[in-house]
Amino acid sequence: MFEEMLFFATSSLFSEGVIGEMFSKWESAGFFNYLIPFLIIFALVFGVLSKVDPFKGNRTVYAIISVSVGMMALRFEMVPLFFSQIFPRVGVGLAVILALFILAGLFIDTKNNAVNYVLLGIGVIIFAMVIIQSTAAVGWQSGQWWGDNWQMIVGAIFLFIVIAVIVGSNTKKDPKEYKPLYAQA
Repeated sequence: MFEEMLFFATSSLFSEGVIGEMFSKWESAGFFNYLIPFLIIFALVFGVLSKVDPFKGNRTVYAIISVSVGMMALRFEMVPLFFSQIFPRVGVGLAVILALFILAGLFIDTKNNAVNYVLLGIGVIIFAMVIIQSTAAVGWQSGQWWGDNWQMIVGAIFLFIVIAVIVGSNTKKDPKEYKPLYAQA
């Protein structure tokens, strides 16, 4: 037992540690660049085909199409590069959302619909930031456009929300309650 603990301690001092070495070997073998993206694409395509059911439950055809799409997607470096950019950002975004939920659960009544809409809005903003930053990191033009024009978009959304709140706050009364001026005398 002491030898294993000593091995853990000495290996972490002089290198990445046992788990770090394992991940390095997996990375050099293409596990993260090819196998994981292939499995994600395969599962998504297979799930969509199973849900849409274009071939009346023929799961063999679904598997063949899913394997083909997964392999063709990995033919070029675009998919592994995009996955290596987006999933670390998704992890950070999920951590921020989780911390926000914990703090909201401690201090705010989460049964209030307004609080839920604010939390949903923050989640949508985090999702948009993850997508925009990931596309910009890969070099896609849309990511650069969002990076250049985000202030204008945020201002337009804020203006839209203000207008929606003003219009929504104007509550109409029942038409039966309205009486013409000549009928009141």
